Amino acid sequence: MFTDLQAAPAWIDLQAEPRDHQLRQAAQAIPRERGWRRIDRGPEATIEDITISRWEDFRDSSSHEATTPEDRYFVGIALKATRAKLTRDRQVIFDGTMPAGTLYVSAPSKPLAAQFQAPCAFLHFHISADHFPAQSPAAEGLGDLVLLRDPLAAELARALTEHGDAADREFTRCVGQTLAMHLARLEPPRARVNALPKWRLRRVEQYIADNFDRCISLSELANVAGLSRMHFAAQFRAATGYRPREYLLNHRIENAKTLLATTGRPLAEIALAVGFSTQAHFSTVFKRISGQSPARWRLASKAEPLAAEALPRRRPAADRDWMASAAA
Repeated sequence: MFTDLQAAPAWIDLQAEPRDHQLRQAAQAIPRERGWRRIDRGPEATIEDITISRWEDFRDSSSHEATTPEDRYFVGIALKATRAKLTRDRQVIFDGTMPAGTLYVSAPSKPLAAQFQAPCAFLHFHISADHFPAQSPAAEGLGDLVLLRDPLAAELARALTEHGDAADREFTRCVGQTLAMHLARLEPPRARVNALPKWRLRRVEQYIADNFDRCISLSELANVAGLSRMHFAAQFRAATGYRPREYLLNHRIENAKTLLATTGRPLAEIALAVGFSTQAHFSTVFKRISGQSPARWRLASKAEPLAAEALPRRRPAADRDWMASAAA
């Protein structure tokens, strides 16, 4: 079961790598996972009712499997947009684009397999089942729940990442309790629109990829899918979490990011190359989706490789810990 809420930013910034003493502090509040949904706990560590961890994977594709403990719910919040496929016992729960702010839940004792077809970054919440009484409507609806672009989840994730190493255990616990209350009060959707079939979706996605640099109407996309405008728009949103227009704009912005990062072309030229009629409109949409202006994003993208090269290499074990725990 999945549904779509209001739009959230397409990227929730992760903080830069902290110093050694800050790493030790952050590890107490938000441990970084060594493997997907795997938290290393010391022999004297206490099991809290809510634990928050961080997982990041920079690879273009990765696959993972895990089973939620019998006394816990697992909740993931996407920190940036990625493409994912979630399955359980060969049943596809979700297959499509997960925007930043996407929230997905796995119930106690449930296995879950995840395939990510793009780099990904997530905050993981491990919440005691005591927060969700067994007979409550919320517990019944949290089995296979995916909320695309949940605005409250996005804000909670942003609060944690913005605090970075200053986030102490009490603060993270308050954020976790807020999320648990949010989930406990959710009402399962009463009606569900069938998602656009995969073969139709692939045709539309390919058509957008081939023609994103020009004006594409809703009627045009509906014709490609072989559906009426109304049915196409509803089924496309159910399959991707985006309205067709939003999807087209996001596709244009992703292509613009490639040009910004790999070329020195002027912003006005890039705007035209990806389908915007003016630089002003391009800049407005880019900032809304990415949280930064095109110029600032370009500077940040240039700085990231330099920052990676400047990381200290005298402690390879620590570097491996950071990459593994920061690695969807």
